[in-house]
Amino acid sequence: MRKKIIAANWKMNKTVGEADSFVKAFLVEIGQENSVDVVLIPPFTAIPKVSELLSNASHVKVGAQNMHHEKSGAFTGEVSAEMLRELYVRFVVLGHSERRALFGETDAFINRKVKAALEASLCPILCIGETLEQRDAGQVEKVLETQLRGSLADLSPAQIAETVIAYEPVWAIGTGRTASPEQAQEAHAFVRKVLAQLSDAETAARVRIQYGGSVKPDNTATLMGQPDIDGALVGGASLDPRSFAQIVKAAKA
Repeated sequence: MRKKIIAANWKMNKTVGEADSFVKAFLVEIGQENSVDVVLIPPFTAIPKVSELLSNASHVKVGAQNMHHEKSGAFTGEVSAEMLRELYVRFVVLGHSERRALFGETDAFINRKVKAALEASLCPILCIGETLEQRDAGQVEKVLETQLRGSLADLSPAQIAETVIAYEPVWAIGTGRTASPEQAQEAHAFVRKVLAQLSDAETAARVRIQYGGSVKPDNTATLMGQPDIDGALVGGASLDPRSFAQIVKAAKA
């Protein structure tokens, strides 16, 4: 059985003070629930405070929203895997559609980041997904396979097994539109098929594949009930501690 993983991507939201308030409220809401892996992914500035607050809460991990593939150097505004590890970060989101669309990140560039994360013992959350135009043109599988093969190029089966995949249809991110459970399951099953081609069936069966795209407390259980959906990468609904706690509890159910 693959353990569900629910991650909160706060994007460019929450000051250190707001993160402090969120974590304290969220820990009260969630209690000692540990049947689901929970990851909080704050902006870089709030990571130290979130890590400090979670130091005694082993059931909630800390993630980062991005990183550079180099260990150090003249890369103004960037952060390395080693810097994140020093702050007790365990997960790092790579290849988010916003990074691809707004900052021009390619599959080859993301691939370098994935390798660097794994080498530093960080768990990558690799994001993939199609736009509405690509879906309407019948290109969903082509887009997903291209992104997977490019972003996971030259990884061993063991490395692929250590990577979390987040399928996020771009048209469903922040729009209030959600892929139907059937649409999401179909995409997740295809992703697992490609993972088996890149490694083997046993490895593909171990990889956790999250769904992302307007996940809310009231649609979580239905999505998580699909056989190939192993969690959620949550955006807007993760900014409220009670809402995010309800999503975690729904995933457990």
